[in-house]
Amino acid sequence: MSKLPTTKICVKSPAKINLHLEIIGKRKDGYHELAMIMQNIDLFDYLEFENNQIGDIELNTDCNDLSRDDDNLIIKAANYIKKISNNKELGANIFLKKNIPIGAGLAGGSSNAAATLVGLNKLWNLRLDYDTIFSLSAKLGSDVPFFLNGGCQLCFGRGEILEKYNSKFDYGVILLKNPKISISTADTYKKYSKEFCSKNYADSEETIFIRNNLRINGFNDLNFQDQMIKVKNDLQVIVEKENDSVNKALNLLSNLENCFSVSMSGSGPTCFALFKDINKANEIFQQNRNLFNNNGFDVWVCKLIDTGISFL
Repeated sequence: MSKLPTTKICVKSPAKINLHLEIIGKRKDGYHELAMIMQNIDLFDYLEFENNQIGDIELNTDCNDLSRDDDNLIIKAANYIKKISNNKELGANIFLKKNIPIGAGLAGGSSNAAATLVGLNKLWNLRLDYDTIFSLSAKLGSDVPFFLNGGCQLCFGRGEILEKYNSKFDYGVILLKNPKISISTADTYKKYSKEFCSKNYADSEETIFIRNNLRINGFNDLNFQDQMIKVKNDLQVIVEKENDSVNKALNLLSNLENCFSVSMSGSGPTCFALFKDINKANEIFQQNRNLFNNNGFDVWVCKLIDTGISFL
């Protein structure tokens, strides 16, 4: 076996929030037809990739709650890209520094999967083109393709149809999450589907109409001065019924001074509030730090970023 270089690759893996999440209906492939606006924020996991000489994928992390078995999206992504390389000798030691909470509606796992594809493509010098990486990402999960480009994107289909959203948002974000609560995205979609989706599949004309409406009217045009903006998240109605921490978080955030938008992100339970900019968000956080802590929430103050996966 030829000796591989021991170059270490470090990758930043950002979280996301949803500025719009609309479920149009069921699809014949078992997924849901979606219309979303997803936005990256500067809350990052960090992944380090280093060649090993034994041809194995070894994952270590500082997060004790994270599975390191084959069900982990990092392991899945590594195995996918290794298989397509047709080189069984390739191996990697991967270390994940976990900052994005698990089961939080922030797509940390999907982001990590995209980071693994990008990181190993560079580490192993595979030179796979964008379309190949994108195809692999779509097999790993509906949110994974978004992170290859990131920033702010319109996401259609089951999430894999991406269009750059021409936004220049400077908002500051406060995130709240009860550290004791995690939510399964798949279970939440099943519950929503059972309650709100008819037996018929998503109508193509309705899908086209909703997509065009989101393209034209998206989040930009709703930003009126001093007016609370309603962020659409169809999953919120399901999670609110079962999760008191989401109701509490939304109530706390909606009563903050200078807040103009409040929502749950993804399938929750993380909730967020938007402010004019990061300075205002930090100011409000400092004023309400004890309030958040006394109610049992972990808190992050973030800004919006215009990139997805990136190298350190």
